[in-house]
Amino acid sequence: MNFAVTYSRAQQSINAPLVTVEAHISPGLPQFSIVGLPETGIKESRDRVRSAIITSHFEFPYRRITINLGPADLPKEGARFDLATALAILSATQQIPPLSEDYEFIGELALSGEIRGVSGILSAAMAAKKAKKTLIIPEQNAREAALVQDLKFYSAKHLLQVCAHFKKETLLTLHPTSTIAEDLNIYPDIQDVKGQASAKRALLIAAAGGHNLLMSGPPGTGKTMLASRLPGILPPLSQDEALEIATLQSLKGIDLKVNSFYQRPFRTPHHTSSAVALVGGGSNPKPGEISLAHQGVLFMDELPEFDRKVLEVLREPIESGKIHIARAQHQVTYPAEFQLVAAMNPCPCGYLGSRKKSCRCSAQQIQRYRAKLSGPFLDRMDLYIEVADVPDTLLLNLPENNEDRSELLRNKVINARALQLTRQGKLNKNLTSKEIEQHCTLSMEQQIWLQNAFNQLQLSGRALHRLLKVARTIADLEASPGIEMLHLTEALSLRK
Repeated sequence: MNFAVTYSRAQQSINAPLVTVEAHISPGLPQFSIVGLPETGIKESRDRVRSAIITSHFEFPYRRITINLGPADLPKEGARFDLATALAILSATQQIPPLSEDYEFIGELALSGEIRGVSGILSAAMAAKKAKKTLIIPEQNAREAALVQDLKFYSAKHLLQVCAHFKKETLLTLHPTSTIAEDLNIYPDIQDVKGQASAKRALLIAAAGGHNLLMSGPPGTGKTMLASRLPGILPPLSQDEALEIATLQSLKGIDLKVNSFYQRPFRTPHHTSSAVALVGGGSNPKPGEISLAHQGVLFMDELPEFDRKVLEVLREPIESGKIHIARAQHQVTYPAEFQLVAAMNPCPCGYLGSRKKSCRCSAQQIQRYRAKLSGPFLDRMDLYIEVADVPDTLLLNLPENNEDRSELLRNKVINARALQLTRQGKLNKNLTSKEIEQHCTLSMEQQIWLQNAFNQLQLSGRALHRLLKVARTIADLEASPGIEMLHLTEALSLRK
């Protein structure tokens, strides 16, 4: 027999399409060629596979070897096909028995025959489970793959172990799968923030409806502390959401430490970050910060210090909850259902309106500073709050308010979101124009009042829709079936 087939998985965004690895050994001058749209990393696998086979004490066939990675129109990259390629060659030369099509193989080979881990194993594991296949992967990736419940898979350290398994000399042990733990709720507590009752109220509204939030205030007023407490009042992650987060971290090559994806992500990119770092990209597109913040919070401190072009690329994913990246050879889509929380100073020196220090900025400097944020970008922020100084004497004497504990606020958020999902099947932030008309109905008096406010404040149509969504969320926090005037006025006060 001079022909054999094995199976593996490519990496395409968060998907893992099946790849058929065909090996054909024919007479002729020694040549080792790989076809099927391979990239440079795959072409280099010829030397790795040859050395791994020889150092594992197998015979490498010095004939014409052709490896086809199908389908040919699917771009393939990385060293993840090394193990499948080596096994196909060994099977084609009858050094190991024919391999069952029920198996799939993923792993990079060292020159010694050792099997090394690869990134993105979680998406391949989920695809293999869906296809009801058995996976053989590097031992380094076993912890990730074990997160996929009911997956049949083996892990191995060396090529010899895999060959011994199929020769029935020493069988590999089926690896047990684990269960993703419940949300352990180890977030910092919002009760740590002294004072700032209005800011905490805005944070609660933002969490309940999934709204974006912009905080403005002098340095040291607790903007970063408030933002870091937001994940702690969001509902627990579901199993599927936790797996989505783990998959994106796996694609990025982040080590999945214990509990790292049981918690909602809180990403804090630096203001010098590029557009590619934020939304993802590169010649081989990888997820960026907005995708790593999927199902969590993206906190952008010192917002006006970000490059304006960088901020503008966020406009589409804020609306759609996903990011499309197109390159010459790749077109991928990553999820980006994040909640944006941003913080800024009121002026370049930061002390405009501060009780502790006088502002030294001119009116022109303040105007230029605020003009760094475009109108269309600001339109996509649902809530605007000013975080003022709290006097030091008051901070020292503030009693603890048990009603501000994250656990209690979290229960309020869970109840409000349950109302939204029962009523419309989605959070309020995702309501379309037609759904706003259906679920945010106003009385004639409220419509007249809102029209006057709309004209006086010169709000855009998008801003008006976001105001109605926030009012609907405030009503949901109070379990009110309709939007009352009090809800509208509070929503308008949170849009300065």
